[in-house]
Amino acid sequence: MTLNTHHPVPLPLASYRAQHVKFEVSGKLATLTLNRPDRKNPLTFQSYAEIAGIFRAAAGDDQVKAFVITGEGGNFCSGGDVFEIIGPLIEMDTVGLLKFTRMTGEAVKAMRAAPQTIVAAVDGVCAGAGAILAMASDLRIGTTKAKVAFLFNRVGLAGCDMGACAILPRIIGQGRAAELLYTGRVMGGEEAERFGFFNRLSSPENVLADATALANELCAGPTFANGMTKRMLEMEWAMSVEQAIEAEAVAQALCMETEDFRRAFHAFANKQKPVFEGN
Repeated sequence: MTLNTHHPVPLPLASYRAQHVKFEVSGKLATLTLNRPDRKNPLTFQSYAEIAGIFRAAAGDDQVKAFVITGEGGNFCSGGDVFEIIGPLIEMDTVGLLKFTRMTGEAVKAMRAAPQTIVAAVDGVCAGAGAILAMASDLRIGTTKAKVAFLFNRVGLAGCDMGACAILPRIIGQGRAAELLYTGRVMGGEEAERFGFFNRLSSPENVLADATALANELCAGPTFANGMTKRMLEMEWAMSVEQAIEAEAVAQALCMETEDFRRAFHAFANKQKPVFEGN
């Protein structure tokens, strides 16, 4: 079979009509919804490519300031579709398989490279590649009914999928990440919050609204500076403390040149709340 790994998304994102996921932009906020609720929102070859395309395009869209990613029907995502992905993979040769695994990784790379903060609203099943999408987000709001599982070893694969061995330990620690990746066991919502995977818990009926409220709060903040924070959080894992301090000095000096920094000063001087514009 021919595997199409590229899905170019034109700008602006507000005018883009998604084909394999639900996507909408309201003001400064973009919401990406996995919308195959009858099967707990599994991913397909096409939706993998489209998700990567959306976040890759986001790097060039100055109007979108934050993202929410969620799933329909009380579940986040059940991972790769067993019949539309797993079945065909059995028939691929090594070249085709490597093309696929690199494509799935592109979705994570695009999410991490996008300057916008990504908030995941996670309820119900969040498994396999679905758990990876939640992991690749910047912030995660879950529910007590959430069931997070990095279940790759249950299908005979390694836990090192789509950046899991690099990113998950940064969120919950090496020991906890190792256990989840070696066993593939389910991490419940309360445990996920205790581990730090979820930033907070909400109710199933409010989780999307709470994630949207948080994302809108970020949209109203100094979004250039927020993007700098995201970049530094990403880069500094590969730096010494001395290198990190120098990199942050440069980053902060750039932020001090922004109009938002000036707006904050003038608002403070006038005992007002600053109104940031992201520049």
